[in-house]
Amino acid sequence: MQMSSASDTGLFSPNKPKAPLAEQLRPKHLSDVIGQSHLLAAGKPLRLAFESGKPHSMILWGPPGTGKTTLARIMSTEFNSEFIALSAVLSGIKDIRNAIEQAQLVLQQSGRHTILFVDEVHRFNKSQQDAFLPYVEQGLITFVGATTENPSFEVNNALLSRAQVYVLTALSQEELSQLFDRAQKLALGNLQFSDEARHLLIEFSDGDARRLLNLLEQISTAAETEDILQISKDTVLNALPRNARNFDNGGDAFYDQISALHKSIRGSSPDAALYWLCRMLDGGTDALYIGRRLIRMASEDIGLADPRALRLALDACETYERLGSPEGELALAQAALYLACAPKSNAAYLAYNKARAFIAHDKSRRVPIHLRNAPTQLMKEIGHGNTYRYAHDCPEAYAAGENYFPDEMPEVSFYQPTVYGLEQKIQEKMTYLRNLDKQAKHKI
Repeated sequence: MQMSSASDTGLFSPNKPKAPLAEQLRPKHLSDVIGQSHLLAAGKPLRLAFESGKPHSMILWGPPGTGKTTLARIMSTEFNSEFIALSAVLSGIKDIRNAIEQAQLVLQQSGRHTILFVDEVHRFNKSQQDAFLPYVEQGLITFVGATTENPSFEVNNALLSRAQVYVLTALSQEELSQLFDRAQKLALGNLQFSDEARHLLIEFSDGDARRLLNLLEQISTAAETEDILQISKDTVLNALPRNARNFDNGGDAFYDQISALHKSIRGSSPDAALYWLCRMLDGGTDALYIGRRLIRMASEDIGLADPRALRLALDACETYERLGSPEGELALAQAALYLACAPKSNAAYLAYNKARAFIAHDKSRRVPIHLRNAPTQLMKEIGHGNTYRYAHDCPEAYAAGENYFPDEMPEVSFYQPTVYGLEQKIQEKMTYLRNLDKQAKHKI
């Protein structure tokens, strides 16, 4: 290693514990951070937050090793703030109170603001999360929470409404390669890695910067023990324990496996779907996580081409909840096979995304008066619902030519049924109804 400095030498240096490589190479400035360009590049949200000079409470959501703790520490430096760190795994209400008291003391003595960083914030219960609220509102602390779990499900709405959520992503292979170069230059001395060894270590890291640095540290220790400088693929395989080479005990990176399962189902390959499902179960993946992904696939890739697919995926999860493992796993396999064999359509998925995108950029339009309810006499007198036509009273139970969008809204078409499965019949019906609309308009 080549990270020692003058302060590390001296009479007591042999007894001083050496920081792990991941800590030695932790970025001190925003410009040193690798990855998260969607948040940190010029003009991007988190970069603008830093440049504003005004810290705000936030929740950093992303997989391990993506820089959540690093960004919180850099915030304290950039904003010249006190930094207090808590781990929700190890801390309780007493620790929260102590942190608040420390923040108050720092403010009184030095006038400095405090950034309170809570790692694994999703592990705090509701009362523990609520304990931060008054101090966030008072402005005593800037709350920064880090979580690997979806904050929509794991963080209280009250706290969530007071903090901006930033989503961090796993590092790409190119970004991990940059980190590899930095580590080799600053800390790995004369070690030389073959292309295969380098690629293998980056693959093993699975987008996790900390994992890559830990693996490099293990390799460095092994190389020093064996007195070698050339690191080959075999050196890596021999130096690392089996569980370091097989993430989730399945042999491949976890997200690669779930991606393979998803793509196999989307590609109507039941055998491949069953293979990846069993690989993940064998590797110890939470069966209900797989079940939730199957539910998503039923909506995203099958949709209305076969509405039974969603119900079957839901039933499979319920069956597993009742039977547990291994009996319940058969229901998941049945669902995966059904989804793979079902007709495919992403029309509902595309329609939803189009509608969300349209609304995100459109103004807030009022509900047309003929579509409004009239539960009171006053509402009836001012015209609510007056010209509304009740579809069941119309020929073919369809009010031809009726408009259900806001007034003056441009014509849109979000949902485009395919010709596969049930959607073929849906397409035929929608075409027929649109023709009725055209005929009705011609009569006006």
